[in-house]
Amino acid sequence: MKESDSSDDQGQCSSEMSFCEICMEAKAKSETRSSTSKCSHIYCSECITKYIEAKIQEKTGMITCPESTCKETLEPYLCRDMISCQVLDRWGNALCESSVLASQKIYCPFNDCSVMLVNDDDGVILRSTECPHCNRLFCAQCEVPWHSDLTCDDFQEIKKGGKDDMLLISLAKDQKWTRCPSCRFYVEKVQGCVHITCRCSHQFCYLCGNPWTLCNGGCQRV
Repeated sequence: MKESDSSDDQGQCSSEMSFCEICMEAKAKSETRSSTSKCSHIYCSECITKYIEAKIQEKTGMITCPESTCKETLEPYLCRDMISCQVLDRWGNALCESSVLASQKIYCPFNDCSVMLVNDDDGVILRSTECPHCNRLFCAQCEVPWHSDLTCDDFQEIKKGGKDDMLLISLAKDQKWTRCPSCRFYVEKVQGCVHITCRCSHQFCYLCGNPWTLCNGGCQRV
C-alpha cells in the first residue's frame, strides 16, 4: 500500500516538472514557459531571460526561438514580465531599427548621443543636419560633426590624408587662408585687393571663393 502511494507521488512529481534544453535541468512547470505563442518548445524563465538579454546585446530585433530549427519569433509583450523595462525598451528600439532600410539609417556622430535618425526623403542627399536629440549639427553625408568650412568632397580628401592634413586645415582656418576652388591649393592674401590669380591661373574672389567673373569685387562676405 505504501509502495503504491510512493509510486503515485513520483508520477505526480514528474508530471509537474519540465526539462529546459538550455540549462539541461528539470524545472517546475511554474518556472518554465513556451518560448513563443506559436511553438511548443519549453524553457525555464531564467534561461529565456538570459537568452533575450544576450540577443539584445547583439542588437538583434527579431529574436527567434532558442531551438535551432525553429523559426518562430519571440513577442516582446509575452516576455515583458521576465525582463527589465530597460531591456524591453532596447528590444523595442532594435525592432524599430530592423524595420528601417539600411540606406535610410543615419546615426548622430557624437559619442554621447549616437541616436538613430531616419532619412525618409527619397533621393535627397542630406548634409547639414541637426540632431533632434542633442541639438548639434552634423554632416549626414560624411557622418561627422558639421564641417562648415569644407565641402563634403574636401573633407573626404582630407580624411584620406590623415592627421597632417587635418592639422593643415586647422592652421588654414586660424590664419584665414583661402583654398583655390580649381586646384585646391591654399593661398594667403598679404596685401592688395581680393582678386586672386592662383598659380594654376584660376581667378577667384579671396572672400567668397567664387570665380572672379561672377563676383567681380561685389562680394559682401566679411
